[in-house]
Amino acid sequence: MIARILLAVVVALAAAGCAGTGGRRPEVVVTTNILGDVVRRVVGDQATVTVLMKPDSDPHSFGISARQAAGLERADLVVYNGLGLEEGVLRQVLAARDAGVPVLAAGEAADPIPYAAGDAAGRPDPHFWTDPHRMAKVVDVIADRVTAEVDGVDAEAVRANAAGHRREIHELDTWMRQRFATIPPARRSLVTNHHVFGYFAERYGFKVVGAIVPGGTTLASPSAADLKSLADAVRAAGVPAIFADSSHPDRLARALAAEAGLRIRVLTLFSESLTAPGKGAATFLDLMRANTSAIVDGLGTG
Repeated sequence: MIARILLAVVVALAAAGCAGTGGRRPEVVVTTNILGDVVRRVVGDQATVTVLMKPDSDPHSFGISARQAAGLERADLVVYNGLGLEEGVLRQVLAARDAGVPVLAAGEAADPIPYAAGDAAGRPDPHFWTDPHRMAKVVDVIADRVTAEVDGVDAEAVRANAAGHRREIHELDTWMRQRFATIPPARRSLVTNHHVFGYFAERYGFKVVGAIVPGGTTLASPSAADLKSLADAVRAAGVPAIFADSSHPDRLARALAAEAGLRIRVLTLFSESLTAPGKGAATFLDLMRANTSAIVDGLGTG
């Protein structure tokens, strides 16, 4: 009799936990892997989190299968970067929204700033995650939307997860400021593959001298005149290092270094994608720490 009562209780609890999701585990679908890592930290074990973008991919150009597109329309919540970042999957995200799926454009909640230069000047810059302070804001917005839109989750658990991750991000920000304090102001000049570090530069007092690809997307290509103009700017600024994204070949960065006619180091940053585990940037926190160390190494007095 006791065994039957216990079994009935277990069945009742399971039924109550699945009532809001039609007998299935709730699911949050995320487009990019940087956001995916953060969403997983916030959601914890309260729902399945599916990330569409694979490690070491380009968020501007990655695509999804028909099966993944159908999964978007079955999700309880879709989290995407927005502000024009996911050029290859935006149509499917909007189709899911039009089908009634709740969606969250995380970038729109991050107090976006416009591109300051290049072909995209004046348009919203989607690369908000390079400023940890803005990512901490987005953590809270994700928690609010998950608890409001996803049935069957423990709201208190989600909020506790968000608070813990927000603390980690604030600690990261403090550590980054301490590391960057070792770089003299005259050496705080950045040249990168394309315009990714506007938020970063604003947060930590750097100057973006220019980008090899003059637009806000990797889908554009620089002309010979673009490279020559940037090489002139690099020479004038005395930039000691150029930073190439890990997801793209560094051929153009090395061509720029040769064009500048100076001994310039070409270093790798993990700017737009996480890596596979053990490859240097498997989480958002790992990515930011690795980039901080690379920038200090490239621009510091050593």
